[in-house]
Amino acid sequence: MEDARYGGLTQKEVKERINAGKTNQSDASTGLTVKQIILSNTLTYFNLIFLVITVLLCIVGSFRNLTFLPIILWNIIIGIIQEWRAKKTLDKMNLLNAPHAIVVRDGKESKVTSEELVQDDVVLLSAGEQICADATVLDGNVQVNESLLTGESDEIDKKKGDTLLSGSFVVSGRCYARLDKVGNESYISKLTSEAKTIDGYEQSEMVRSINEIIKWVGIVIIPIGVILFYQSFFLNGVTFQKSITSMVAAVLGMIPEGLYLLTTVALALSTMRLSKRKVLLHDMKSIETLARVDVLCVDKTGTITEPEMKVKEVVFEEDDVTERLTDYVLASKDNNATMQALQSFIPEDAEQKHAALKVVPFTSSTKYGGIIFNDATYLLGAPEFIMRSEFEKIEDKILPYTDKGYRALLFAKYDGTELEHGLSGSVEPLAYVIFENPIRQNAKQTFEYFKKQKVAIKVISGDNPKTVSEISEQAGIDGARNYVDASTLTTDAQVEEALETKTVFGRVTPKQKQAFVSALQKNGHTVAMTGDGVNDILAMKDADCSVAMASGSEATAQVAQVVLLDSDFVHMPNVVLEGRQVVNNIQRSASLFLVKNIFSLLMAVFSAVLMFTYPLEPSQISLVTGFTIGVPGFLLALEPTKDRIKGHFLTNVFIKAFPAGLTDMVSVAALVVCGKIFGISDDEISTMATLLLGAIGLIVLVRISRPFNKKKWAILWLNVAGLVFCFLFLKHLFAISPLSRADFLLVVVFMFAADSILRHLTHATERIARKIRKKRQDLPRHFGKKG
Repeated sequence: MEDARYGGLTQKEVKERINAGKTNQSDASTGLTVKQIILSNTLTYFNLIFLVITVLLCIVGSFRNLTFLPIILWNIIIGIIQEWRAKKTLDKMNLLNAPHAIVVRDGKESKVTSEELVQDDVVLLSAGEQICADATVLDGNVQVNESLLTGESDEIDKKKGDTLLSGSFVVSGRCYARLDKVGNESYISKLTSEAKTIDGYEQSEMVRSINEIIKWVGIVIIPIGVILFYQSFFLNGVTFQKSITSMVAAVLGMIPEGLYLLTTVALALSTMRLSKRKVLLHDMKSIETLARVDVLCVDKTGTITEPEMKVKEVVFEEDDVTERLTDYVLASKDNNATMQALQSFIPEDAEQKHAALKVVPFTSSTKYGGIIFNDATYLLGAPEFIMRSEFEKIEDKILPYTDKGYRALLFAKYDGTELEHGLSGSVEPLAYVIFENPIRQNAKQTFEYFKKQKVAIKVISGDNPKTVSEISEQAGIDGARNYVDASTLTTDAQVEEALETKTVFGRVTPKQKQAFVSALQKNGHTVAMTGDGVNDILAMKDADCSVAMASGSEATAQVAQVVLLDSDFVHMPNVVLEGRQVVNNIQRSASLFLVKNIFSLLMAVFSAVLMFTYPLEPSQISLVTGFTIGVPGFLLALEPTKDRIKGHFLTNVFIKAFPAGLTDMVSVAALVVCGKIFGISDDEISTMATLLLGAIGLIVLVRISRPFNKKKWAILWLNVAGLVFCFLFLKHLFAISPLSRADFLLVVVFMFAADSILRHLTHATERIARKIRKKRQDLPRHFGKKG
């Protein structure tokens, strides 16, 4: 097809391209169906184990031991709802909002939907329209704004032969263009597809740690379960029913089925609290990630500054020329950010006093626009381009503003009428229009907070690095004078060095933003990325946590994990503090859950080695878990705390849980051995072990809950009352057998012994942990090494 063919395609050619699939329809999606989401959350390894356990308990008629099922069902339902919501949000995301286009076919212009366009169609593009597919200009001249795609705020002049990117906007002018890449092949569709891809990698350390626990439990429970059943049924001659229930009790005790539910509920409640502060969370786990962030990447516009450009002031050279500037603004056909700011600046009731004979729009090549009125010609644009060799005459008047990060345009009278191909006549400066993106209120306090928290700030923008540096300094960002033009960073080594030494990065492309995030992560950092434009999407998607301003691109808000609904960056410290509360509390509660897992694992191994049947039933495990782990764990997860997160989640949890789990195992094992020696029945031993575990669980709860307040005391006594009630009135449900006074006395003796054992084991574990931490701190640290 030749460039001069303005008749466009014929209907026959259109049909050929439709049959070949060369249409502008895009099928970018998350790649997951609702059915796949349901199956992925239902057909899991652990759900299979729970199904087998349920079937076995039903076969032996032990229905009272199915008390674990409600938690499993809730885990499945919550998992499905979370993934379905994520899919629904991403599927709604649309980076292209061009419902119609003017197409030329068979020599005639007609209006069609953008999906009806095909490859090689010729379209007519005018000011205000979004380009619906990648195209090449055939004829005409337009100025396009690619800021949503590239971050560049300047308008770009496009003439014959130039490429137009789908998703960019025509600011002024009109042209005929041929569509080269349509549908899934267009730039905007590829960007949409990449942004919508659901990443299976779990970024939250807390959830990663829980998954790690689950993985190792999954490896050991099958062989341990088989060994316990074989030993009990075939070697010890215990009944089939008793062998099954004891094996199930051991296996259930090793699975932290309530931990996922606890985490989800705690995060959901935090989500509700943040929503009251105008913060929307698309991904609840992002709360924890933000609490651990040590590098925060921010964009200038919309994050540090207000999203809209405003006229700060108009400085007149000599006489007040407000009337002539008003005439220019009212007659202009430009639709760029500076003209919108000027239109907002002039009074709403202003009237055009002089008729415009010719309007020449602003272009990025000339850097000015001009209007010929019936009595004179006026220009508005970059001072150095309008004044040319005489720029030095006004430079001193403009520098005080540009040095502070403001943008200055010159309004001047021109002695001539030829404007399109450069200026040759004399120019008389009339006024300087000073523009600003106002710094957000409380920006300094916000960045000061992150400085105190030792969170490094990296300002990544598509704008001029010097301007961004000035604005960053005004916002109180530490090291704002250390800036670099990202277009000079051509190698990975240069990028890594700049990220180590520089704070402000200007002229950054979307791909570079993405590369910056990856480089920081490679060097062991937890990275949060903020933004408000489509150009930020890829970097936000790769970041550990993404934060969007609601006033920016709708697509950006949809793909981000955190959305500031009132677009106020001042809420970021609130999100961080909320994250600390969640992580610290779940960490504390997770220690309670892990106690049960450690005890069950050690007890199962001990039972297998010494050849005796596991002493507890599943319902008894559920009873102890409910009142010493489940209920208090959930309530403690709601406690307010602002402590900084220290160390690794799994290490912190294990240090607190291991002494208690080992104490449980030693105490119960000793009780079982003594019971055998004194001829106590298996049912009594089982009840005594349940009572002992409950007592030790309450002791552990007291230790973990310190320092106490009224709420924590209430939690403790609530669970004591719950245990007593179940022991007295729900004996059959939890297999509680009558105990003699001697039995009670033996339990009390072991309870006091357990308290002493727990105290000594806790001190020993903490001493070992301190020594390990000290050795790690003594190791040399280098930037770029994960520690």
